[in-house]
Amino acid sequence: MFMGEFEHALDSKGRLTVPAKFRDGLGESFIVTRGLDKCLFVYPRDEWNVLESKLKSLPMARADARAFVRFFFSGASECELDKQGRILLPQKLRDYAGLQKDCTLLGVSNRVEIWDTEIWANYAGEAESSFAEIAENLVDFSF
Repeated sequence: MFMGEFEHALDSKGRLTVPAKFRDGLGESFIVTRGLDKCLFVYPRDEWNVLESKLKSLPMARADARAFVRFFFSGASECELDKQGRILLPQKLRDYAGLQKDCTLLGVSNRVEIWDTEIWANYAGEAESSFAEIAENLVDFSF
């Protein structure tokens, strides 16, 4: 399980240091793809396989299901940690998430999210102000 919030900077080659607390959980090879809300999702290989299986079961007769699966998988890239614990993020993924220099990495249960620090701060500020209301709405999901 991933949890916590860490800040790191992209270097000039597009490499990002992965926090030591996340490295073991991610393993040697993992998947980075477009996430929701303008961030990147990072999945360990076993979690990616579970997700892939679930997405395969979506009804391909539905246009929204096809569009989501296309967008999600076409942005996916297999990544590995280098000896310094960094990953090289493909330019198309950096562009999608607006990653320039300062990044925030979040542990979110079964995945890691990579955010531009400014985008994350704006998102978190908005979400924080309605946190109690969001929690009330989750009651329907046995939260």
